[in-house]
Amino acid sequence: MSKQQTNVKVVTGAVFVATFMSAIEGTIVSTAMPTIVGDLHGVALMNWVFSIFLLTNALATPIYGKLADTVGRKSVFLVGLLIFVVGSTLSGLSHSMETLIAWRALQGIGAGAIMPVSFTILADIYPVEQRARVMGLNGSAWGIAAVVAPLLGGFIVDQLSWHWIFFINIPIGIITMLLIWFFLNEVTERKHFTMDWWGSFWLSIGLLALMLTFQLLGDGQLGFGWVLVGLVVTIAAFWAFIRQEKRSQDPLIPLTLFKDRTFVVQNLIAALVSGFIMGFEVYLPTWTQGLLGLLASQAGFAITPSSLMWIVGSFIAGKLMLKHSPYQIINLSLTIILVGAVTMALLPASAPFWSFFVIAAVCGTGFGITITTTTVTVQSAVPVDEVGVATSFNTLSRTLGQTIMVSLLGIIMNVAMTRGVASHPGTSMAMMNQLINPQTAKQLSAQLLPTLHGILYQGLHAIFIAGALLIVVSYLVNFLDRRSTRSVTGHQG
Repeated sequence: MSKQQTNVKVVTGAVFVATFMSAIEGTIVSTAMPTIVGDLHGVALMNWVFSIFLLTNALATPIYGKLADTVGRKSVFLVGLLIFVVGSTLSGLSHSMETLIAWRALQGIGAGAIMPVSFTILADIYPVEQRARVMGLNGSAWGIAAVVAPLLGGFIVDQLSWHWIFFINIPIGIITMLLIWFFLNEVTERKHFTMDWWGSFWLSIGLLALMLTFQLLGDGQLGFGWVLVGLVVTIAAFWAFIRQEKRSQDPLIPLTLFKDRTFVVQNLIAALVSGFIMGFEVYLPTWTQGLLGLLASQAGFAITPSSLMWIVGSFIAGKLMLKHSPYQIINLSLTIILVGAVTMALLPASAPFWSFFVIAAVCGTGFGITITTTTVTVQSAVPVDEVGVATSFNTLSRTLGQTIMVSLLGIIMNVAMTRGVASHPGTSMAMMNQLINPQTAKQLSAQLLPTLHGILYQGLHAIFIAGALLIVVSYLVNFLDRRSTRSVTGHQG
């Protein structure tokens, strides 16, 4: 990559906008979903509008990573953006839930390029000393999107129509593509390679089976027998994938990457912490809406400090990487997150709203240090010609962690609430659904509200205990890399 020809500031801005566009698309749809369901009449298929986007995103990610290393970052990024814009356009033109799901699948395929290739581009144009700060800023787009999405989504639906939550991507996507086209000048020696189609096939089957099993399990749509079938298919597909990669001359994901203990540990931690982040972003607003009675737009602000402190955490990570090993940095960041996680687990139901700002700020700092460190470390642990593959695998690890943990946390929540309802006659799960929405909570009997609040609190309490345990498991995983003394930048720590 020629830094003299590339306009680093413009490209960085374009990459941030693309990341933000992809991030907000995952959450803005949830704000518009009641209106979409009312228009397209597909409440039974509602979850698939979200699930299919995550599925195709995850399936495409490793393929884009390989292509970024072989045909160049710029062309792959532009193709991903183009597919995303076309998918957005067709999603906005949908006249049935089935066609919306189909075009969301296409949109997800495009989005699969944006996150991993954007981080790979940043790795190319910034030295490792500056990379943490810039990647932290780019990664904070996800936190900012979580806050902005409800406000922007509500405004678009009220002032225009739900179709415009997709159409808004068209001008933004085109401008971003033009900026990348004109200002990112890549000096890449294109390699002759043969696409590992069988490796792509078996990996896709394995990921599809794994993610579908956990998503349907979280929705309560699978019995034990089907879960077993899903896991058997997953294991068989991954076994076939490993066999294929061993004999492939140009493997999709070189298995030599997994001989590096630090690479494996950092990706596992990224998956576990991303699972915790998903629970944090989903259930903290549920607390502020269900127990404190705040509107969705107000509840979203509970996690705002985490987005701001994520950037601060990435700055801290950049400083620490110069002198300390990934093991030492992750130990520090996990300690910070654990403080927030344990505080959430011990928080009484009567906790004031401001306490969530403190918790979010503490956790956000830990998130910024952890995610930035894991991303930069896996990039630094591999040869230059495998940075794209390594970055895409890191992205895939985070996606899998989010998908699996949000399903497991959903099961924990449902089991806790079902038990609570069963032990309190006169209550029902329908009432719990009403309680979580402040608009419909007003219709509930004032006499029942304390009981329903108690049931919801027990469910959230169980969620946050599980979250704290997840961080403890992350500690144990990090302990496996305790002998590592080399800093991320390559100097002895």
